[in-house]
Amino acid sequence: MNGSAAARSSPAAVFGQPPPVRTVSSIAMNSEPIQRRKIYQEVVDRLLTRIRAGEWGPGDHLPSERDLMDSYGVGRPAVREALQDLARSGIVEITHGERARVVVPTADLLIEQVAGGAKHLLQMQPDMLGHLKDARLFLEAGLCRIAAQKATDADIDRLRACLDAHRAALSELSVFVHRDMLFHREIAVITGNPIFPAIVEALFNWASAFYQTIVRAPGAEEITLAEHTRIYEAIAAHNPDAAASAMHDHLTRANVLYRAST
Repeated sequence: MNGSAAARSSPAAVFGQPPPVRTVSSIAMNSEPIQRRKIYQEVVDRLLTRIRAGEWGPGDHLPSERDLMDSYGVGRPAVREALQDLARSGIVEITHGERARVVVPTADLLIEQVAGGAKHLLQMQPDMLGHLKDARLFLEAGLCRIAAQKATDADIDRLRACLDAHRAALSELSVFVHRDMLFHREIAVITGNPIFPAIVEALFNWASAFYQTIVRAPGAEEITLAEHTRIYEAIAAHNPDAAASAMHDHLTRANVLYRAST
């Protein structure tokens, strides 16, 4: 077969496309050395493949460490490190004296995994706090709008209970701050999306060290409670615009007070 015939019979020619051109960058990428992986990472991949294939479902125990060692021909350290890695990811649960058990990761657990890194980031780069506050303002104003649209009588009763509990903690700073978070979290719960409460709690806790000064400001507790009452009343009245506006004003006021106190 001559050159022109070969070109006509190639797959690219059959489909009316020019043959692929290998660029310098693609050649370089393909020639890069393959990174060496640790043995435990291979064990993680194999266990994940079997879990995702349904070999073990939620609640099922994985084989014993000895069985896994025999199956994969690796030592105990590699197996234990693999199980610890899966536990940190919320895929398995490890209880002393028992075999690892497959679990379903929750939104709270997934958010918790990044909590340490987020707090470290805020400490190392304080300017990131402003970005965090912007994200919180955008998120929680939207959550109030959804909550006002979806709140049932039972939801409103729970939110009122959170507000009352918050007011009852006026004399205890640490409790007051915690119940402040619970009020905001309850609004997220009303949306029906389990990811939102986890995010709201995480955002609040990541910046909690900075917000202590806000709560300690003279009269700040009463202002916070008055603003929470306004938010509650808007949600109870099923007024999305008023609820979003009340939350926006509440968080904006807190941000301004924070800047004034630093």
